[in-house]
Order: sequence, then C-alpha cells, then structure tokens
Amino acid sequence: MRDNGRLTEGRHLEAGVGRRDAAQWRCRWKLEKFHGSDTGPGAKPFEVIEREGNALMYGGVSALWHRLTGGTAVTAFDAANARIGVGDGTAAADPVQTDLQGTSKLRKGLDATYPQHADGTGAAANAVTFRATFSTSEANFVWSEWGIFNAASGGRMLNRKVENLGQKTSAASWVFTVQLSLA
Repeated sequence: MRDNGRLTEGRHLEAGVGRRDAAQWRCRWKLEKFHGSDTGPGAKPFEVIEREGNALMYGGVSALWHRLTGGTAVTAFDAANARIGVGDGTAAADPVQTDLQGTSKLRKGLDATYPQHADGTGAAANAVTFRATFSTSEANFVWSEWGIFNAASGGRMLNRKVENLGQKTSAASWVFTVQLSLA
C-alpha cells in the first residue's frame, strides 16, 4: 500500500491511507480603524475590514513543525516574540519570502494577553489569535501587505497577505487581529 500526502494552503491536508481525513488551514483577520488614540472598551471604529485568507510561508511552516517536534532553535511565536508586520509592498505573496516586500514596513509587538489559545481537546482549541494596536505615531503609510513574525527583525514570517487596506495617518489608531486555525 502506498501512502501519500499533500498540503495546499487554504485547502486540505490529506493522507492517502484509505479513509480520507482533511485538515484545513484557515486565516480570519480583522482591521479596526479608530479616530485618534481611543481604542478602548466602548470606542467605535470608523471602519472595519474583515476577510479570510493568506499565504503560508515555507519558513513559517518549518518553524511550526520544528517547535511541534520539540525543537528550540527556532524562536516561538509567543507573547515575547510574535509580531504583526505591515508594509506597503504589492509584490505577490510567494512561499519562499522571508519578509514583507515594501520599503515602508513595521513589525509591531502584540497587545497584552496575546497571542491567545485555549488548550484542550474541544473545537475551540484549534485556533490561535494574534492582535496588535498601531498607535497614531506608528506605521503611517499605505498598508498593502501584512504578515505574522516571530521576531522584531529577521526571524521567520509565518504567513503573508497582499491587499490594499488604506492609508494610515497620525489621525488614527488601527487594531489588527488575526485568527489562525487548523481543523
């Protein structure tokens, strides 16, 4: 009997051993745009963009497998190291990329209590959520790309998405939330 497997981003991980189980990588993300610096409870964003999808990067996937198998040579995507990066690059996402492609870019550390993951065996345990708040003084340029990183510079880029999200200015704070799941 021949075993085979394949992973297609945004599709399924299949192992050809009789019964067909499929795992799907999902990325749901939301960008909330606020006037000024008030992003606290009760503040209302003036615009919200919610979408699905992104491209996995080979280096990021390798980092996940490395950490999953007990490796420590690659930095974890944890509260101390994880970053959401934004930039003005418009080059198509390619799985060999290791950084955002624009000339203006910023990797922002996560908000307190992030990343969030509920350990367990139930359906809620299949996701991890990252969130970063970009203040009025940060990342004031056109946002055309974003990704998740495990370092302030260098390190590994887990995923990347290319989409024009608008021009951020010093008159606004933007909150970027990304939920990744595998089920």
